[in-house]
Amino acid sequence: MCGIVGYIGDKQAAPILLDALERLEYRGYDSAGLAVRNDEGIATVVKAKGRLKILYEKVDGGRTLKGHIGIGHTRWATHGEPSEANAHPHISGSSSEDSLVVGVHNGIIENYVELKEKLVKNGYEFYSQTDTEVAVKLVDFYYSKFKSPTKALSKAMMRIRGSYSLAFLFKDHQEQIWTAKKDAPMIIGVTKDEAFIASDVPAILKYTQDIYQIGNCEMACVEAGNVHFYNIDEEEIVKDTEHITWDLDAAERGGYEHFMIKEIHEQPKALKDTYNSLVKDGSINLAKSGLTPDIIKGISEIRIVACGSAWHVGMVAKYVIEDMAKIAVQVDLASEFRYHCPVIKKDTLAIVISQSGETADSLAALREAKSKGVRTLAILNVLGSSISREADHVLYTLAGPEIAVATTKAYSAQMLICYLLSIEFAFVRSEIDSAKYQYYLQQLELLPSSVASILEDKERIQWFASKFSTIHDAFFIGRGIDYAIALEGSLKMKEVSYVHSEAYAAGELKHGTISLIEDGTLLIGILTQNRLFEKTVSNMVECKSRGAYLFAIAAAGHYNIEDIADFTIYMPNIDEHFIGSLAVIPLQLFGYYTSVIRGLDVDKPRNLAKSVTVE
Repeated sequence: MCGIVGYIGDKQAAPILLDALERLEYRGYDSAGLAVRNDEGIATVVKAKGRLKILYEKVDGGRTLKGHIGIGHTRWATHGEPSEANAHPHISGSSSEDSLVVGVHNGIIENYVELKEKLVKNGYEFYSQTDTEVAVKLVDFYYSKFKSPTKALSKAMMRIRGSYSLAFLFKDHQEQIWTAKKDAPMIIGVTKDEAFIASDVPAILKYTQDIYQIGNCEMACVEAGNVHFYNIDEEEIVKDTEHITWDLDAAERGGYEHFMIKEIHEQPKALKDTYNSLVKDGSINLAKSGLTPDIIKGISEIRIVACGSAWHVGMVAKYVIEDMAKIAVQVDLASEFRYHCPVIKKDTLAIVISQSGETADSLAALREAKSKGVRTLAILNVLGSSISREADHVLYTLAGPEIAVATTKAYSAQMLICYLLSIEFAFVRSEIDSAKYQYYLQQLELLPSSVASILEDKERIQWFASKFSTIHDAFFIGRGIDYAIALEGSLKMKEVSYVHSEAYAAGELKHGTISLIEDGTLLIGILTQNRLFEKTVSNMVECKSRGAYLFAIAAAGHYNIEDIADFTIYMPNIDEHFIGSLAVIPLQLFGYYTSVIRGLDVDKPRNLAKSVTVE
C-alpha cells in the first residue's frame, strides 16, 4: 500500500519526484524517501519519518539533490515500525555510494525471513526490520553473480513469494531505472525525452496521459524517452500504451479545502458520466463488457465479493437485484471469501467490486472464483488494473481519479452500475416489462440533479456536525437498503473523524445493542423504505426513551418523523430502489464536517491507505 515514483530525463529529478509523491501520499504517509543519482554517478539517499512535508523540507524542495534520475517512495508500514531506518529507498551496501543496488518496494514478501537467513549466511548485514531490504539485497546477490539486471531480477522474482512492485537503480547502469511486478500496481509513462514510473496514474498525469502497464512477473528497463519490457524468462516483449482520459484538474483540489469535499461535490458528474457510458438511446448497453442477454439468462445466482465501501455497495445491490430481478445474491467480504471454502454453482456470476482494481483481497477472491470455473464480472474505476486483466467481463465507473482515502464518488458510481445491472437482468429475464424498464431508467436520470439538490443544503449538516463534533459514539440503524446505507455512513464517520460508530439492522437493537444507549447517545436512523418506515421509527422511539438524540434521514412526505426525531434531513422523491444513493450524501457530509471541525486530516486518516494492495 506504499507509493512508488521514478523519473529519468533532462530535468532535475528530485522536484519531480516530490511532486509525484505528493499525489501518491494517499497510499502511505508514515515515512518517505528519495534516491537521486548525480552527474558524477553517485546516488544519494535521503529519508524522513512522518509526512512527505518533512522530507520536502529536508531536501529544500529537491534543490539540495542534484541529478536527472531517481526513485522515490512514500510508506505505509507493514514490516517494521515507521522510522527513518525502515523508510525506503533501501541500499545493498553500507552506504548508497558503494551500493550496487538501491530499491523501493510496494507489497509484502511472505518468505522474507527465509530469504534473510540465507543472505546472512552469504555475508549480508541488515540495518532495518523491513522485507524490502531483503528484496534489495537478494537482487544485489544475483547481480553480483551474473552482472545482468534482467538475470538478477528474474532470479529474485523466482525466489520471492508474495506481492510486490519494485524499482531499482543499478550502479553500473546509470541511465536506467529497472522495475518488476507481481500483484501490485505499477505504471510507466514515456515522453520524447523523459520517462516516469508510478504506483498510480495521478502521480504522472501532469506529465503524460499515455501509459504502459507492467504485467505480472514482468520486468521493465526504463530510459529517458524509451522503455523495454521482459518476461520472467528474460525474453523481450512488446506492449501498447493506454490513453488515460482523466484530465489534470480532476486530480487537483480545484479551490476546495480538501479532496474529500471536492469528490463529494463531483458525484453528480460521476453519476451522469457513468450512466451515459452504459445507457444509449434509451437502453442499457453492456456490449463492451461482453455480458450478453444469453449469458444473463443462464445465470442462476450471483456472488458479490468486495472490501470496505465496495462491500457496502454489494449489500445495496443484493437488495435491489433480488427484489427487481428475482436472482439469489450472496455478498461476501473478499478477505473471507477464500477461507470459508465457498460452495459455488457453475452457473453463478461472481461480481468483484474495487475502485483501484488492485485490492489484494478482491484480486485473490476473483482468482478463487475463477478456480471454481464460474464467470466473473469486475466493476472498477481504473483502466488496465490487475483485476481488469483477469476478469471475464469488466464494467468501468467514470468517477475519475479519487484522491481522498475515504471513497465517495467511486462508491456512488459503483452503486449506479449495480442499479443498471439490476434493471438489465430483470428485463432480460422477463421480470419487468418495457414500461417498467423505461421508468427505472428515467428515475436513474434524476440521480445527478437530486444529489446536487442535497449538496445545496450542506450548511445544515455542517451546523449539525459542529453540535456533535465532540461525541465518542454514534449508532446508525436502518432496515433493508437503509441498513446497507447505514453501514456506509458508519464507516465514513469512523474512518475520517475517529468517532466510534456502529451500524445495525434496526431490528437487531433489542438483541443486545440497546444496552449501550444512554443520555446523549447519537442515533442516526435511515428511513427511505415506505414499508419499513414504521418499524424503524419504533426502534428509534425505543432508543429515544433511553436518552438517545435522534437524527433522521427520511424520504420526502414522511414529515411526521419530526415529531420524533430531533434533527431531520429529507430526500428528494425518487424510486425506493435507488434512494440509497441520496441518503448516503448527508452521511458523507456529516463524517467530513465532523473530521474538519475536530481538526483532523480528512484526506489522509491515520493508519489508512487508499488502495489496499497487501493482504
